[in-house]
Amino acid sequence: MEVVILSGLSGAGKSQAINSFEDMGYYCIDNMPPNLIKDFIKLISKNKTKVTKIALVMDIRGRDFLDGLLHYKNLLKDKKIDHKLIFLEASKPELLRRFTQTRRVHPLAIGLTIEEAIDKEEGILEPIRDIADLIIDTSELKTSELAAELREFVQSDSEYSRFRFTIKSFGYKFGLPSEVDCVFDMRFIPNPYYVDELRDKTGNDSEVADFVFSHEEARAFAENMLAMTLKLKPYFIKQGKPYMTLAFGCTGGQHRSVAMANLIAERLKFAGESVKLRHKEL
Repeated sequence: MEVVILSGLSGAGKSQAINSFEDMGYYCIDNMPPNLIKDFIKLISKNKTKVTKIALVMDIRGRDFLDGLLHYKNLLKDKKIDHKLIFLEASKPELLRRFTQTRRVHPLAIGLTIEEAIDKEEGILEPIRDIADLIIDTSELKTSELAAELREFVQSDSEYSRFRFTIKSFGYKFGLPSEVDCVFDMRFIPNPYYVDELRDKTGNDSEVADFVFSHEEARAFAENMLAMTLKLKPYFIKQGKPYMTLAFGCTGGQHRSVAMANLIAERLKFAGESVKLRHKEL
């Protein structure tokens, strides 16, 4: 039997996520109190049903029961039931935009502004986030991309095969991307922006990539960066974190960061790793 517990911030995409699990053949229950997990699993096992994959949504709506989630997660572990806890979140500006756009009421918004409700919810759910097997920031994800990430994660067989790298490029003048493990500043590399024929191109263009890696410092960084990343992977797994997110930044997020992110992603894929690549500013 496989149990997926889905939690996270209101507005972060849990409804879309549970739909994805339903499409994958999971028996899905929304807003289930954690203290019913034990009896539910016993009922499923006792009746010898054909249900082998279960997805349960547990979030702030059941806040009176959330304290017991860690206990029941350990119970699943003791019974040797394959289980995963996935936590969805998004940036505060994106959550505010979604609530404004959909005109939905935040579950904690009684007597509070939406922004205050988001802050309060983050504090309440922080202990759950801390024990999650996977944290997904949906701020920049399409529904199809979220579904693909969920599918890839739950269908992997082992910690090593499930481990994945997310490589991002970004522009410092637009702010740091959310939910990253390591950030690397590419502004030490000469800027293609000041080469007239390269200014309107991006790091996806071979001319820009050739310019970036014509510099020894860029090649040296890429080589050492890749070696360090692969050496860190076992330690991430040892700490129960089956993913690593790396972000490469330059001034506008168009040239140097894109070229470096592309190269690192390509090298990791060549090494047999699972890699997601995103260019925030393109």
